[in-house]
Amino acid sequence: MATLKEIKVRIHAVKSTQKITKAMKMVAAAKLRRAQERITSARPYALKLNELLTQLLSTTDKIVNPLMEKRVGGNVLVVLVTADRGLCGSFNTNLIKAAATHLQSLGSSAQLICIGKKGFDIFKNRDVNLVESYTGVFNNLNIDLSNEIVNRIVKGYLNREYDRVEIIYNEFKSVMKQIVKIEQFLPLVRKEKSKDEKSKKLDYIYEPDVESILNDIIPKQLNIQLWKSMLESNAAEQGARMTAMEMASKNASDLIKELDLLYNRARQEAITKEILEIVSGAEALKES
Repeated sequence: MATLKEIKVRIHAVKSTQKITKAMKMVAAAKLRRAQERITSARPYALKLNELLTQLLSTTDKIVNPLMEKRVGGNVLVVLVTADRGLCGSFNTNLIKAAATHLQSLGSSAQLICIGKKGFDIFKNRDVNLVESYTGVFNNLNIDLSNEIVNRIVKGYLNREYDRVEIIYNEFKSVMKQIVKIEQFLPLVRKEKSKDEKSKKLDYIYEPDVESILNDIIPKQLNIQLWKSMLESNAAEQGARMTAMEMASKNASDLIKELDLLYNRARQEAITKEILEIVSGAEALKES
């Protein structure tokens, strides 16, 4: 059994760790509130813009923008959005596993862009065609950097460096729940109309025309899609970290209780041993 001093040192170490995890939980909770506000305000705009784009795409069979062109080639670019830091449970692990499986299914021609340090740290040492990385993004998350990444992706797509672009990220559902999402980014997908939608066809008047509106909306849609993915990931990360730190604090409390019992048991044994030694000494003196 460990000595009293060793147990006392362990109790002190666990209590110190618990103070850190509680502080990290409070910081994550504050960051989560801000992240939730940002994603809550971005979602309606992203949803309506996507609905408008879908409606416009369904009105024309023409390829009015090269970003609508479906290509036969199988070269795929995967954009992986992870966190810059750890200590957030399985947040990064689930993303990296999903990305690794997806890249393997796409074959050796697949390319990868990592947004976030954790994904970059893993895939830089693997046999993956890592073409670009953006680290330290979530320390000061801003839309300018997101737009810069979109411009880099669109430029490569127009130069035929790849034929399809997909985004992998964690969608924020609640503090306890994040869902790994794989979404197509390019080319833009034209949604097939159902029979009901065809029968309820509305005759809109577009000014100046559908093609001009599409060419104006498409860049906005791509910008907001990646920006929303990064905001979702940021909120999901803070929720996962808050949950992980809460569980760590609870586990620390359980461990402290166990160590207190162990300490009291060891102290009781030490006192009993001292009493036995005193009694034995007294009996030996009587006999002598």
